[in-house]
Amino acid sequence: MDDTSAGDRRFDDILKGRVTDVMPEKSNIVRVFISSTFTDMCTERDTLLDKAYPELQAFCHSLGLVFEVVDMRWGVRDAIIVDHKTTELCLREIKSCQKLSVGPTFTALIGNRYGYRPIPRVIEEKEFEMLLGKLHSDADSIKNLTKWFWKDENSDPSVYVLQPITTLLPHYNDIRPESKEQRDKDVATWRRTEAELSQALRTAAAQAEIDGDFTAEQKHKFFKSVTEWEIENGLMAVKNSEVYAVLFLRELSNQSDLEGHCPFPQFVDVKEGGYLDTEAQELLSSLKTKITSCFADKLNVHSVQLNKGSISPQNKIHARYLELLCNQFISDMKQQILQRIKQKTVDEQWENLIQEVVHHMSLSANKCAVFCGRVQLLGNICSRVKENNASIHPPIIVHGPSGIGKTATMCKLSQEVHAVLGEDTVTVLRLLGTSPGSSEVHSLLKSICFQICRVFELQLPAPYTTNNYEELVRFFHNSLVAVSQKNGIPLVLILDSLDQLSPSNGAHRLHWLPKECPPKVHILVSTLENPILTTLHDTILDSTSFFQVDQMPHNQGKEVVGAYMAAAGRRLTAPQKDLILEGFDKCGQPLQLKLILDAARQWASYTPMSELKVPTSTQEAVLQLLERLEEQHGRLLVAHALSSIVISRNGLTEIELRDILSLDDDVLGDIYQYWLPPNKEIIRLPPLLWTRLRHDMGEYLVERQADGMKVLGLYHRQFTETVEKRYLSKEQKTLLHHILADFFQGKWSRGEKKAISLPSLKINLKPDRKVAAQPLWFSENVPNLRKLREMPYHLLNAGRIEELKRDVIGNMDWLVCKTDTCGIRSVIEDLSMCCEQVNCPEVRLIRDTFLIFKPTIDFIEGKMDTTVLYVEIFSRLHYFEKKYPSLIGRLCLQCCDWLQKCPNPSMTPLCGFFQPPGGPLKTTVTGFKKGITAVEACCESSLMIVGSEDGQMIVWNLEDVEVIHTLTGHKGQVECAKLFHKGSQAVSAARDNTLRLWNLLTGKQVYAIEVGHGSDGGHSSLHMNEQSNVVYWCAGFQVNAWNLDTKALLFNISTDGTKFTVIPGSQPIVSLSDTGLVTVWDSSTGQTANTFSLNRSCPACLLPLKQGQVIAGFVDGSIILISTNGRYVVENVESAVSLLALSEDETIICAGYGNFIATLQVKSNAMVQMYADHLEHDEEVQSAVVSVAQEVIVSGSKDETIRVWSLYNGLLLDSFRGMGAPVSTLALFRDVVVSASRSTYYLKFWHLGYDKSHRTKLPVPQRSSMTTLLHSGDLVYFPQASDKKKIVIWDDEEGVTKDTIDTSAEVCCLEIAQAKRLLFCGLVSGTVLVFPLDSPSDTMCLPPPASRQKVCCFGVSPKEEWLAVAYEDTILLYDIYPGMEHCMVEGPDHTFVLPQKEIITSIAVLSNYRIVYGTEAGEVTLHLLKESTSVPLKSHGSNITCIAVSHAETHALIGSQDSVQRLWDLNLSLLDHEIDYKSFFFQGILCAAFSQDDQFVFTGSHDRTIKVWHVDNGTLLAVQYVYASVIRIIPTSEGFTALTYLGYVIKEKFSCPRRVPPQYNPLQNFRASYTLNSRKPPPVYPSPSPDPQKKVAQRDGVRASQMCYLL
Repeated sequence: MDDTSAGDRRFDDILKGRVTDVMPEKSNIVRVFISSTFTDMCTERDTLLDKAYPELQAFCHSLGLVFEVVDMRWGVRDAIIVDHKTTELCLREIKSCQKLSVGPTFTALIGNRYGYRPIPRVIEEKEFEMLLGKLHSDADSIKNLTKWFWKDENSDPSVYVLQPITTLLPHYNDIRPESKEQRDKDVATWRRTEAELSQALRTAAAQAEIDGDFTAEQKHKFFKSVTEWEIENGLMAVKNSEVYAVLFLRELSNQSDLEGHCPFPQFVDVKEGGYLDTEAQELLSSLKTKITSCFADKLNVHSVQLNKGSISPQNKIHARYLELLCNQFISDMKQQILQRIKQKTVDEQWENLIQEVVHHMSLSANKCAVFCGRVQLLGNICSRVKENNASIHPPIIVHGPSGIGKTATMCKLSQEVHAVLGEDTVTVLRLLGTSPGSSEVHSLLKSICFQICRVFELQLPAPYTTNNYEELVRFFHNSLVAVSQKNGIPLVLILDSLDQLSPSNGAHRLHWLPKECPPKVHILVSTLENPILTTLHDTILDSTSFFQVDQMPHNQGKEVVGAYMAAAGRRLTAPQKDLILEGFDKCGQPLQLKLILDAARQWASYTPMSELKVPTSTQEAVLQLLERLEEQHGRLLVAHALSSIVISRNGLTEIELRDILSLDDDVLGDIYQYWLPPNKEIIRLPPLLWTRLRHDMGEYLVERQADGMKVLGLYHRQFTETVEKRYLSKEQKTLLHHILADFFQGKWSRGEKKAISLPSLKINLKPDRKVAAQPLWFSENVPNLRKLREMPYHLLNAGRIEELKRDVIGNMDWLVCKTDTCGIRSVIEDLSMCCEQVNCPEVRLIRDTFLIFKPTIDFIEGKMDTTVLYVEIFSRLHYFEKKYPSLIGRLCLQCCDWLQKCPNPSMTPLCGFFQPPGGPLKTTVTGFKKGITAVEACCESSLMIVGSEDGQMIVWNLEDVEVIHTLTGHKGQVECAKLFHKGSQAVSAARDNTLRLWNLLTGKQVYAIEVGHGSDGGHSSLHMNEQSNVVYWCAGFQVNAWNLDTKALLFNISTDGTKFTVIPGSQPIVSLSDTGLVTVWDSSTGQTANTFSLNRSCPACLLPLKQGQVIAGFVDGSIILISTNGRYVVENVESAVSLLALSEDETIICAGYGNFIATLQVKSNAMVQMYADHLEHDEEVQSAVVSVAQEVIVSGSKDETIRVWSLYNGLLLDSFRGMGAPVSTLALFRDVVVSASRSTYYLKFWHLGYDKSHRTKLPVPQRSSMTTLLHSGDLVYFPQASDKKKIVIWDDEEGVTKDTIDTSAEVCCLEIAQAKRLLFCGLVSGTVLVFPLDSPSDTMCLPPPASRQKVCCFGVSPKEEWLAVAYEDTILLYDIYPGMEHCMVEGPDHTFVLPQKEIITSIAVLSNYRIVYGTEAGEVTLHLLKESTSVPLKSHGSNITCIAVSHAETHALIGSQDSVQRLWDLNLSLLDHEIDYKSFFFQGILCAAFSQDDQFVFTGSHDRTIKVWHVDNGTLLAVQYVYASVIRIIPTSEGFTALTYLGYVIKEKFSCPRRVPPQYNPLQNFRASYTLNSRKPPPVYPSPSPDPQKKVAQRDGVRASQMCYLL
């Protein structure tokens, strides 16, 4: 935004919390008031309701707007309401429309009837008494007026109030059949009385005008009809330029028939006896003249002739008139809506934030309007804020019981802090739970971070940061530090009602809330006296930071009463005031007092004291309010309206509530007990009934923002609790959830009629309820957010599980729409909610699927490509489609259908090939940028501290896998960390040669000690003596001891070639030298206590035991249990011991050596082998943990697998695959295994007790590029990891080893001739073995060349006629020909020795004796064997990793370990395309294959993607992330089969439209770019319109979109 504009400065002031006149909140409602008289426009109103409103509703929805009509006449029997407030309500609704509507605000349907002319309900005292004076000669009129108008001295100034009809005629509104006679009498009496009162007032007003006491306008208010009042306020009072209205004037062509005695009184004004009311007609004529002269451009005029005294849709002429009326109404409305929504005043990027801030500031302004008292509390808090400003300090906590006034106090503090910190202070205020953005901690922190960054000009958070909760918390904390260091302007963050936050993301555990604030930054929070307050007391130890809000004393209550009533323009009599204060003193809560005063505003000075009830508690005050509402509006309407709001998930919009009440048969049955609805074809809640109820609810019905809409909610939690207790039985909840589910499903919309029985009238109807349609998408870019939010919740709570599965969980359209518009976190919340209430394994699998790929979606910047979601869901759930066909099977089918119809180039999965849900993998957590180097878990405190290569540390709560703190300070790799004092503190050591002490209650560093030395890359460990608070850092060849209380270095021991460890407790330090000398040192003084020799050298690892012993592992395979007294026992293994692990009770030792783990049991100073065979991995063991409690040993290996062994018999129980890196660290917390690697930035959590019934087939257990497979993917061939002389034949369909093939030497490469069905096996001896796939025993042997070099690689010609065998510098060419039973191999026909000593890394062979080979140095050559000539091709900068040749042998793709790949024309030996692909992870191509029609080339890369390139023009067509490097691709008739490094076989169909849509960007979801240099330019397609967000990203270096440079 342009900061120089006044508008932007105002928005900045709003974001800084400095404005006093808050701008109105954003509205997206088109709210139009319909004005007409009661009877003459019934047909027109019904026609608009039936024909026009639905179309306009759909039109508005397509624009992201809500269409709402306020028709106060519809469904109302007559114009008279007993309390005479109809006119006031109508005018209030017009003002509301003018305030809220972003389209037209007013529609007038004007006919030949002037309409009902009401008696003014309130007349000022002087005016009324003056009018009485004008009637001094008419005693009867004076008596009548004083009988019905009572003086109210509680009004300021005093007024005379027209009494409700039932005050003097109690049966007027009694509609019971048994009271009919008395009611008819009262009705007749009131009609006479009303006429008399009206005549008297009009006579007096006319005389007052004559006498000069009244102006013509003052007189006219006694003659004016409701319709004219409405038109004056809706049209005349608005500036002409701001009038957005649609006007209709209907003239009756046979009006002369209506003169004299009128036979059609519903169309004109008549007097008693049926004669034309000429006075009213004159007033109507004057009104029409005003309208036509001022608003002729907005007026639609129609002339209609009555037919049989009516206007009937069945009459053709009338039908055409009604159709034209509807068309004009629709056209004018649409035009004005489009005109108004173009008037944007705020940059859309900030609009939502502005609205969120304005929402809270508006609520705060209302709270502070009549704030009184609390002077001492406010003063104490402000003083504390001022004291804290220059130093590090804890947050301030305000607490107290519900209703005590905490929110008002916090709002007042948002104003008061400016006085103590300065006017430039920035305040960020959130009244939690009052908007969706403040109801959930993730959204809350996101909006706060954006506000702080905008105000203080800090770098905005990246999309990945805002998507990832843990990253967002870190950003929030760092932003507060940055603000403190910025420019000295104080920041005050006020968070009211922590208890109103949703508990999601562990919000109530408050790990997100800083426990220390830097200087100039202040956090003030409030909460109930509940577990949240307990958590705050546990983590914030400074008791002076807590402030309790006590009951308000009598004198402050008295002050509030005076201020509140004065602000309302009201007074109280002395007895009334005493009665209020008497009730208040019994409770003392401001909420109770507010409820009393709001009721007292309705008290008149003449109200008898006996009728006044003052509650003595807040709960009683709420209950009395509900009872008053029930008495005035009926219990059913009140109960169902408020209950519907309470049981909704996020509140209801006003139009939604009216629609829901119109679907509620109980409510409609109660309303239409004694009369039929105005139209039997349509039944709805009469709008007037809801408007009256909402008016009487006042501010206790509050508006909040939800899903871009204004929704209704209740004022305070005590209202919600009272409504639940009073109205919501279990059965009633279920009933209302059914109704809301029906509504959000759209079950009774679009003309679907819902039957209703009206038992009182003994009639059954099947009318249209005219409720809004609820499509998933209103238009291409406008989703139905309200449906997405509410429908799952109500289906679930209504117990309609099958519909929930069909329409939500098993509906890909729903899942994609919600993920795309609400975020994947919202989908997971819905699915988790379902899992909590429904015991359904397939629902849990779907939920777990979203949990697994959530990090992938979070990583995406910008708008997600929908294809990602379909591929993810299919590729993970396909494993279960046969087991759960009705839900998961249906989802998979939907995915396939969508992908096959996708208009963009797409890869359609044909099988599952991603990590499936339901297995052992619980979750993956991130947060680091480099590998993980230190992990320390504490079961007692359920904490885990993790350090990384870049010096960052993160503390996790293991119970909920939740980040508690991110610790920053170290500048080098963290070597080790230790938790102590029950997890309240930690100490860490790093290669920056510092030791740092951390307070884990606050997440802040206590201090750092510069050591002057580190581990120098050697072993490093920390040991803690908690009793003496001494820490020992064993690093390199020395140990240091510090007293953590004083930071004093107690001693240093340094000995070259020595490893140190410290026995826990107050026991000694033990060192072990390279020569086997054991030295025992006093841990308190550092003095030598004992020395002895083990007669062994080269110790590899050392581990202390609590019992005063040490275990040492040696390079020679010795494992020695050492006692400090010089005794030791020895066990031996076959090779060097690389790791030692100990069970929690120290009875079991695991010693890792090579690929094995030896398990020893410690018994009476002896060690005993537990199993006959040692535990074995395929590659080197790097980590292990032992748990007696869980009865398992868990080990991790370089082969990236985790194995779980039985502690009692050593049998393999399970294998976890999917770590994606060597498992260098393991930790065990109960039945959860945590794995980490020095080469990855993430941790994985594995569940030992997962549901084994969901175990899927095993992936291929091979992590080597020496793997090949059939193009069907059914069989995979690879060297056995433990014995490379064996070839494993893996059945991927079953996930088992089918067979093995023995060879004479270690296998170094494999290749398959797919059509000829031959397996070529290259050995390190140089021999090539050829196995016919159908008869492996018929082995052919190709002897090695004289040099006996190992086989480097194979090349099989596209037609499988030739086999090229590449050795380090020699190539042999063999002939493949058909044999009797299988194909044969003969030769070599040609031998080619490289002219220079180079190692061949990749080769391809073509017909006509041509070969293309690449070398380790990046050289590429096309060699013609017959001609003995070589054509050098452009070299690469690194090792050539693949050479793929097209089936027609016209092209070759050369890939290497760098970012460049080249596509060559082999016929011309010319470079067609050079592609330089750069991405976040890209490290070169591993494999490639041309499609069978040679149009495309598929590549598999180190960046864990499969890419598809167009051969003709070199452009990138598609990219798919597959979570692991792709090591082999085989083309198929439909697409390809591939194998990933994780062992998953990928089968996919590739389809590409003839013309790619111009807006399509294959790199939409990737942080990547590529440059294309072509010999001939590709066809030029229109470029997609630029995305301004992406431009920013490119400029900032965060993300680059696709770039193509054509030569």
